[in-house]
Amino acid sequence: MPMHRFAKDIPFSAAEYDRRLTKVRAAMAEKGLDLLFVTDPSNMAWLTAYDGWSFYVHQGVIVLPYADPIWWGREQDSNGALRTVWMDDDRILGYADHFVQSTERHPMQDLAVRIGDLELSAARIGVEMENYYYSAKAHEELVNWLPQCEIVDATALVNWCRAVKSDEEITFMRRAARISEKIMDGLMERTELGVPKNEVVAAAMADAVQGADGHWGDYPAIVPLLPSGPDAAAPHLTWNGKAFAGGEATFFEISGCYRRYHAPLCRTIFLGTPPDFLKRAEEALLRGLEAGIEMARAGNRACDVANALADELGKSDIKRAARCGYPIGLSYPPDWGERTISLRSEDETVLQPGMTFHFMPGLWMEDWGLEITESILITESGPAETFCNRPRKVTVK
Repeated sequence: MPMHRFAKDIPFSAAEYDRRLTKVRAAMAEKGLDLLFVTDPSNMAWLTAYDGWSFYVHQGVIVLPYADPIWWGREQDSNGALRTVWMDDDRILGYADHFVQSTERHPMQDLAVRIGDLELSAARIGVEMENYYYSAKAHEELVNWLPQCEIVDATALVNWCRAVKSDEEITFMRRAARISEKIMDGLMERTELGVPKNEVVAAAMADAVQGADGHWGDYPAIVPLLPSGPDAAAPHLTWNGKAFAGGEATFFEISGCYRRYHAPLCRTIFLGTPPDFLKRAEEALLRGLEAGIEMARAGNRACDVANALADELGKSDIKRAARCGYPIGLSYPPDWGERTISLRSEDETVLQPGMTFHFMPGLWMEDWGLEITESILITESGPAETFCNRPRKVTVK
């Protein structure tokens, strides 16, 4: 009798999920963990294929050394798990709704009971403490209800296992890149003097969901960002109902998304005649991008990419303090980065084939901003490959 009650559209092969679990279990063994409790929805999806907008309540995946993972979450969301995870139905556990947003009880009390049922009430347990979805209250409750357990920080343990992408993952990122190109093409075409920003973003969102090359689009982990003029000094502003104005640069930071995989892309448009300082900044940024991509080779370090960029910007007396890139792949809101490696001068992580980054050397100055970026793949030999293929320049209209 089949264990699954529903036909499932699992994104990846069984061998791919086996590969992922093997890597995570090896990392657990190295850290001496009997159990890993994963709350980051990106890591949950990467391990189990779970996909649902339920990360506003407490949920997680229990990873064990010698048994299939267990999805644990709100009872009504277990119906989503039944329809999306690759594990058998008996590996799905739901807690009662009276735990949800209660001042009298907490879902971690239910989790503690479940861990006790696994005869692990005196185990060494890893949790993702530096994570958007694991609260201080959740940690306090779990510690209180498992007094015999040693609960330790395992932040980014799974994230680091995700650093090198499989061929199956890279295929999904290429599909996301085609959607990114479609979105950016539409933005460049529709941005005109007097057109309200929200109308342009509405069309961009439609492009994102419609997808490209026969592949549907998912919602991205970050909404479109598009500050203009002096506001472009602030990198993370969204849209409003104001019309695009002349004499201003607007950068667009977007990403297509295919089955939660991203390929971010940023470009800048100027309506009117760009000032000379912006042209000089564009030239320096393009030199820096090319130099960084050239250094983004297997065997080089993350800092080598950042330093190559900084050297070129320095020739034009441009200084930027922020990191210039981060790993990308499978993500949920509020961030499409993987929160491990940073492309910056202090990070000496050695680049490996299959690593993927958003090379993001945005310039955010006192009263202007400029973004031209690429999502890149570290290859077996030679410089990094760019996922997207669109003109690398400031578009002038």
